[in-house]
Amino acid sequence: MDPMMLLQMLVAALIAVVVYTAIGVAPGTDETAVLAPVTLALVVAGIPLPVVLSFFMAAIVAKKLTDSIPVSVAGIPGGVMSAPMVEHALTLKREGQATLAIRKMASGSVIGTLVAVPISLFLAFLLTPLADVLGQYASQIFFLGAVFLALMSREKVISLVSIVVLAALIQALRHFYWGMGVIPEGRVVFISFFLGITIGPMMFNLAQLLVNRERRAMTVAEPKTIQIYKTEDEHKLPNPFRILTRQETASAAASSVLGSVTFFMSPVGITIFLGEVMSSWVKGTVEKASRALSSMDAVTNAAYIAGILIPLAALGIPMSPMAIGPGNAFFNAPPVLTLEQNAHHLMSFSEIAIASIVGAAVALLITYPVAVRYARQICVFVFRHIPHEAFLAMFFALVMLLAYMDAGVMGILGVMVLALVAGLLNRWGVNYGVQFMTLYAAPWLMGLLA
Repeated sequence: MDPMMLLQMLVAALIAVVVYTAIGVAPGTDETAVLAPVTLALVVAGIPLPVVLSFFMAAIVAKKLTDSIPVSVAGIPGGVMSAPMVEHALTLKREGQATLAIRKMASGSVIGTLVAVPISLFLAFLLTPLADVLGQYASQIFFLGAVFLALMSREKVISLVSIVVLAALIQALRHFYWGMGVIPEGRVVFISFFLGITIGPMMFNLAQLLVNRERRAMTVAEPKTIQIYKTEDEHKLPNPFRILTRQETASAAASSVLGSVTFFMSPVGITIFLGEVMSSWVKGTVEKASRALSSMDAVTNAAYIAGILIPLAALGIPMSPMAIGPGNAFFNAPPVLTLEQNAHHLMSFSEIAIASIVGAAVALLITYPVAVRYARQICVFVFRHIPHEAFLAMFFALVMLLAYMDAGVMGILGVMVLALVAGLLNRWGVNYGVQFMTLYAAPWLMGLLA
């Protein structure tokens, strides 16, 4: 590979590490909302795909390493994927072991990354011969994927019903654009709708503030107080294989393998399932919580890494919640990339492997020791000096810009309509995976029902 390209990949990975280390600490920063628009903007801007992939992989690893900090220190999830770990982290906090929780979770992330990258590339190599067959039935596979994820969710009935309702709304908006002359008839709007689903929960929350009754219900008498206790920092370079016991290392590694193999399933669902299974036979409060946290953090990294690498390197279509969500820009970013001509077709297997390894390695080497040694200081700085609203406003503005580029003012209005519906469905228990797969399957499904 060109040395200049390698240098650009390193620089991109460093930038991602700095930015997403801070974002990971900020509470409530959903992985899709904070990564998908940025990745999309980089691809549309014409940044070389290996550089974007290196940035993306570093961002994923860095965020997954640091979103354990607010969970352990303040009992607040840094993102959707860290929410299942709150209960176990609070258990260790009550036992006076908040620092231990951070170290266990961060070390589990390292194990998950180290296992997932080679396993994912190996699985991609094995699945490559099936790419053409799967590509011919992509729409049907997306529909079946939406049904499968709906059946895996807690709210099965509303999730299944939402597939048809959301698909009808998406196609109706497209035909509305064509009828209004906003875009040429036959041109498929995708970016706007994808971003509308992405910001759905945030948009719905903002809309609630416009309703007097809802706004009064959200109002509190005093600001929320978060206590962050001072802990003894480690002054030596942390080693995940020493922080984790042999049993915890084995559980984390096994969970990572299973999380990689089940890349097509909901990451949240598989994280909860494997975390509880791996800790089910452990006795002792601290030991049980430590085993669950290390295993669950390993699974989240593995599921995210495999979820982007396997579809990207082997299939050429977004066949996982990760690829459909945060990593969607690698598969569908018109006019730069389309489902027929995307990063899978434009990057060699070696480029994908090198970019992924560079991004993951930079994040592990920088973020892991920083997160373990200076977790409290990072948490205090972000909570005091970086408003949560600033992150959300930045991503919201980026979404509006990309929507305007897609279909002008009507594109922004379309995003707002779809976002409100998607946010309401999310509130009712319809997860991102179901909604994104419905977005892909909508033309085929509505054509079938017409």
